[in-house]
Order: sequence, then structure tokens, then C-alpha cells
Amino acid sequence: MDKIVVRGGNALNGEIPIAGAKNACLTLMPAALLSAEPLTLTNAPRLSDIRTMTQLLQSLGCEVAALQDGKVLAMGCEAITNEVAHYDIVRKMRASILVLGPMLARMGKATVSLPGGCAIGARPVDLHLKALEAMGAKMDLRDGYVYATAEGGLTGGEYEFPVVSVGATENALMAATLAKGTTVLKNVAREPEIVDLAECLIAMGAKITGQGTSTITIEGVERLHGATHRVVTDRIELGTYMLAPVMTGGSVECLGGTRDLVGAFVDKLEECGVEVEETARGLRVTRDADKPLKPLHVVTEPYPGFPTDLQAQMMAMLMLADGESELEETIFENRFMHAPELQRMGADIRVRGGTAHVHGGKPLRGAQVMATDLRASVSLILAGLAAEGETSVSRVYHLDRGYEKLVEKLSACGADVERVSENG
Repeated sequence: MDKIVVRGGNALNGEIPIAGAKNACLTLMPAALLSAEPLTLTNAPRLSDIRTMTQLLQSLGCEVAALQDGKVLAMGCEAITNEVAHYDIVRKMRASILVLGPMLARMGKATVSLPGGCAIGARPVDLHLKALEAMGAKMDLRDGYVYATAEGGLTGGEYEFPVVSVGATENALMAATLAKGTTVLKNVAREPEIVDLAECLIAMGAKITGQGTSTITIEGVERLHGATHRVVTDRIELGTYMLAPVMTGGSVECLGGTRDLVGAFVDKLEECGVEVEETARGLRVTRDADKPLKPLHVVTEPYPGFPTDLQAQMMAMLMLADGESELEETIFENRFMHAPELQRMGADIRVRGGTAHVHGGKPLRGAQVMATDLRASVSLILAGLAAEGETSVSRVYHLDRGYEKLVEKLSACGADVERVSENG
């Protein structure tokens, strides 16, 4: 097993290319199940989660080829040959549930294991099931599986989500493209990944309006055809790397980034004294290490609010701020598991319920720490960039789920970081 070793103190300067969005690509790949014709995705990230989704699609009868060093995914599903998404694959990743809607829409039946792959809260799938039931599906949960049927196919319906859910919006949106009649989905997620999925489906022949707003209307079609689609830039990777020069001082240009992807996040950076400039190629982030950062009050919210997936990274940055900051987590429970690990590095963090109080401005020291989930893992690396001495981050398999070539990208800007064997 590997670990990542960070030796802090180096200012970062240079440029970092931002990959295609993991969360978008994991949603776009199941869309291949909706058509007998090929779907090709460009700008795909090269991550372990993408490989897991590839295995899942292949188990259902899809052909998937990774081209151009994995940046292009060519998928074809002329026929779904297996209607069961088995536990041994689905358990690895929450996004596996996204095959349910497409399989049900195309086949009229699907059996999908309840997913795993998440240590940050329960994240139940009930909203996925209720939205599909509004289109006429019948659900039976037993033995850890969802048995879904829609005899004669799905029909148009109306469903208002009681709370905003990205995954459930995606599942319902894909399913509705092949339903008979019109489907209206209300109080839907508005994330860029939702808009990206809708644009891909439209390129495949779907009739969709309202993406990016709180109501999406889908007029079902008889069939979808093949298409080629470019995966949107990963806004979470973008925000993560924007924090690297903030932690160390310096200036880094994040290639492919746009302010609209991370507007609420940029607002907070500027509020605490960081300079963010839009360039012809992306976003440039600059911080004078001699100027103290201002404390913040941050509340995670559905898009376009502050992303929960950047909360852990922001906590690492606020350890450097001059004063007390507050982070309120409103999306997921159990998402402050990185706080005890950051405390090992000298951070003064106190968690009360869904709020973390960060008393910044205290020196950070390198330490042996352990990643508890994907975003927590990278928050520890960011902290290591600013800490005195050496930080060793173990269980970095979490990191491989969401960040490609992290060591190479940070090293190219002057960071002293390497990946080594736990036994090395």
C-alpha cells in the first residue's frame, strides 16, 4: 500500500491542468445504456472510480474502450445482456446506482445492489426510487438489492424532490428520456454536472429543457442515438488546486477553470484576502504569504452554494487564517472526520454537531496522518504543504478515486511531494 509524503515550506508557482469532472463522467457513462449506438466521452479523467464504472458497464453487456491514454472513453451497448448489477462491483462506489434509471428505461426491468463506497453519511437511495416510481416503476427492496420493473416501459410523470439530490436528479433525468410522454422534475439539483448530463443526452436525441434551473422538463422519445461529448471541467479538482498556492504563497494558474464553476468558493477566497484572476486559459490564484488570511464563516449548500466537496480543503486553509472561522456542514453528516487528523498536525479545531470551529494562525507541524475519505485525503496533503517538516499521508487509495497525477501536478509547481510504498 502506498503513502504520500509532503515536505512543507515551498512556495508554489506555475500552472496546473484541471481534468474532466469525475462526478460528471461517472454520470455520463451510464447514459451509454440508453442507446444501442456508441457514446464517446472526451476529456475523461483517469481515476479508479472510472475503472470501477467501466467494470460495471462491461458486466451489463457494454463494450468500453479507453483511448488516448484514458482521456477518451468509447462505449457501445448494442444490447444489455445482464440485467443485474451485482454487489461485488456496486459496493465499491455510490455512483453505481446510476445504472438503475437507464436500465429500467431501456429494458423495463433492472436489479441493482444497494451501493456502498461512502464513509460520510447514510446517503439513502430512496429519492432515486421515488422519482422512478413517479414514472410508473415498481420497486421491491430485498436481500440488499433493488428489484425494479416497469411493464410496458416507463411513462411520463411529475415528481418534486423533498430535498435537492444530485444523484437522484441524474437517475430520473436519464430514465425520463425514454419514458412515454412528458416528465416534470421539480426542486432538482442545478450542479454543472447536471447541465453536462442534459447536454450529452440532448446530443443523443433527448428533448430536455430547464437544465440548470430548479425544474427540468423531459419529453420522452422512442430511442436515443450515438454521440460524442466532452466532459465538463472538474470543479472540485479546480477548487482543490486553487488552494495550493494559498497554503504556501505563490501564484498558480489552473488551466481550464472558469469562475462560474466555483463562484461561491471564489467569493470566499476573495473574502479572506486571496487574489483570483480570470485568464484566457483558466483561473490564476495568487497569495502573498506575508499577508495574513482573514477568518471566514462558510456554510455548505447545494449548487450554486459552497460545495460540500470543498469543505475539508477549506478547513485546511482556514488553519492559516488569523482568527476563528466557522464551517457549517449541511449536506452530509460525519463529514468532519478529517478534523482529528488535522489536529495531529497542530490545528485547533473543535467540532460541535454540524459545525466546526477553526482557530487559525497556529504553526502546523508535519505528522503521520491517515485519510478517511476522498476529500479528507487531499485536505491533509494541502495542510502538509504549509506545515513545518514532513507529513506522511496513508490510505491514499481514497485519493486515487478523485485526483489524477496529483504528485506530478504539485511537483511541477515546486512542491516537495512524493508517493512511496508504505514499506519504503
